[in-house]
Amino acid sequence: MTIVSVAPGWADPQWRATALDWVAGQLDRHGRRVTGPVEARQRPWSLVWQVPTDAGPYWFKANNPGTAYEAVLLAELPRHVPGRVLDPVAVDPARGWSLLPHGGPSLRDLAEPDPTRWADVLAAYADLQRTVAPRADDLVALGVPDHRPAALPALLADLLDDRAALLLAPGPDGIDTRPATGGGGDGETRPAADADGDGDGDGDDGGLDAATYERLRAYLPRFADDCGRLADTGIAASVQHDDLHDGNVFAADGYRFFDWGDASVAHPFGTLLVTLRSVAHTYSLPEGDPVLLRLRDAYLEAWTDRHDRAVLREAAGLAVRVTTVSRALSWRRALATTDPTRAEYADAVPGWLGELFAPMPV
Repeated sequence: MTIVSVAPGWADPQWRATALDWVAGQLDRHGRRVTGPVEARQRPWSLVWQVPTDAGPYWFKANNPGTAYEAVLLAELPRHVPGRVLDPVAVDPARGWSLLPHGGPSLRDLAEPDPTRWADVLAAYADLQRTVAPRADDLVALGVPDHRPAALPALLADLLDDRAALLLAPGPDGIDTRPATGGGGDGETRPAADADGDGDGDGDDGGLDAATYERLRAYLPRFADDCGRLADTGIAASVQHDDLHDGNVFAADGYRFFDWGDASVAHPFGTLLVTLRSVAHTYSLPEGDPVLLRLRDAYLEAWTDRHDRAVLREAAGLAVRVTTVSRALSWRRALATTDPTRAEYADAVPGWLGELFAPMPV
């Protein structure tokens, strides 16, 4: 894994002054004025400021190099799916900066008593993906990660060679000597069912144990076969949010989707991995619960004009499983930084990879 620093540094006073000037200038062009100090939230992958103005709060985000392509999506998506994402005040893709208006309450803020609203949310999101699908090659060319089925087997093989990212502790002969703790992740609360997608691995320190690592190595041909079957369905790749839970959907004025820092161009159905596990976690639903199956089918309905429902359900099952690798890759990108706080999240990479063998929600 290539580790890069966030240059020149979010804590640097000169960087902060430059960013504040950019924010104030962009707001001024829209007749808005900053009225107080910003409130900051920093993670290894991004810095977010809530900016008070005379027209309510605005939101500035600076992505680290591993997730800077989010700014590309924030600029591109409103052109193709207006009303499904926020219209940015300004975007600087070269620096990974964006400035957005306030989006109102999220689904999580509303604390819905039951998950049925997700049927409408997923239908709206499926429409977004169908609309964006013809732009898939363009998005990859602009720097959005390529996680399409044909690309995933090589990406998994590369990830398995990244012992540092997997938190593998080599012994004297270069092989992890820790005892096995079982195959795969726990399949419940960490990492996949955690509403925010943070995770834990299999070893005592969050890394993969030797047995799971060797199992993953042996699984590579099967994984390639699954990706090939997924590609053969003929369902077009599109933008895939990869972290679509109730905290990333604005619920005012229709449904609008935000926080695209984990996104990739991929098989669209991979969305269901995080979404359905998050719903299952929030409402204490077991794998295969009828509610989850109904939500899956509500999402797949958008593709029934061209594909048989049985084919779509089989594709969804394949996509959900292979997307565990996509989640591990997105975390590796997010943590490609020298920020020392990255250690708090490092177990999400092996944790999600181990989930390849865990029970799936549908």
